[in-house]
Amino acid sequence: MIIRIDPSGPPPYAQIQDQLAVMIRSGVLAPGMRLPAIRHLANDLGLAVNTVARAYRGLEDDGLVTADGRRGTSVLDLAERPAADPADLGDAADRLAIEAHHRGIGFDAALDQLRAAFGRIALEDG
Repeated sequence: MIIRIDPSGPPPYAQIQDQLAVMIRSGVLAPGMRLPAIRHLANDLGLAVNTVARAYRGLEDDGLVTADGRRGTSVLDLAERPAADPADLGDAADRLAIEAHHRGIGFDAALDQLRAAFGRIALEDG
């Protein structure tokens, strides 16, 4: 599992959370897989433990992982989750818009990237 932190990007906890969420939703991280220990990942990324812990809490709040104390944090089976409300994507859409804006990418170009991402997911599912 490779996580990259862009110093000029969003806060590190958000980058970790977003990258892990993509890996979980795409199946790269399968149900039942354990995420690296918070301290271990923080050390590997050169970040504070609380930064990684915040990312993991966000993943848990999103229903993607479950934390079990000393046993660690494991990926949940997405098939067992209730259907999501499209309105719940508001935060993710905000992050995409902010990221595109900070990079000087306009609406149409950002939308093209979103369409391409959906296309890649469709290919993986196909």
